[in-house]
Amino acid sequence: MFTAADLFDLTQTEHAAIFDGCNFAWEVLKKIEPYLARVTKQNPPPRFPGASIGDRVIIGEGTIVEPGAMIKGPAIIGKNCQIRHNAYLRENVILGDDCVVGNASELKNALLFNGAQVPHFNYVGDSILGHKAHLGAGVKISNIKLFPGNIEVEVDGVPLDTGLRKFGAMLGDGAEAGCNAVLNPGSILGRGALVYPNVFWRGVLPANMIAKNKAEIEVVVKRSRENE
Repeated sequence: MFTAADLFDLTQTEHAAIFDGCNFAWEVLKKIEPYLARVTKQNPPPRFPGASIGDRVIIGEGTIVEPGAMIKGPAIIGKNCQIRHNAYLRENVILGDDCVVGNASELKNALLFNGAQVPHFNYVGDSILGHKAHLGAGVKISNIKLFPGNIEVEVDGVPLDTGLRKFGAMLGDGAEAGCNAVLNPGSILGRGALVYPNVFWRGVLPANMIAKNKAEIEVVVKRSRENE
């Protein structure tokens, strides 16, 4: 489940050619920077008062960039996207059409397919989000290990070196992570997979599967403090 076709509908991005020659979808992460090397500023540039937009940024028709947002570039942003107040798009970002990047969300070296949403307090570094993938508020994608070495992905029980020191996550089409979940380096969620809120996830979650935490909630009678 590690090829682009396993995880993504390649008709849901104008940049499908970037996956050409990739045996594993994560190999695209090394190709984003050279792919964007051709990007130059639009002429005439779009006008978004109060937003900070770098020189090497292309923004599609109908996209809104709210005051306080920063798009450092290079970046390609599709049509009808929402780049909301205080969003921070760092180097090497590709967004499809109808994407949302919200308040206090930060993206770096990332590719989002059409309809992907990163709406509230999210970090997305060195990652790929498929068509209509969604991160709940506060979801963080960790993209580097605490210890030296490349990120590994387990294939048939055997660790596979991805060749990447930085690799966050790949979310297949329609995959979601609930509020305040953490996706550890090299996490892969199949199409339609779901990680529940507050789950600390590591590894591969197959398509249409759900990762839940098992923490129990205790409900007790509320006592009046006057009786204590």
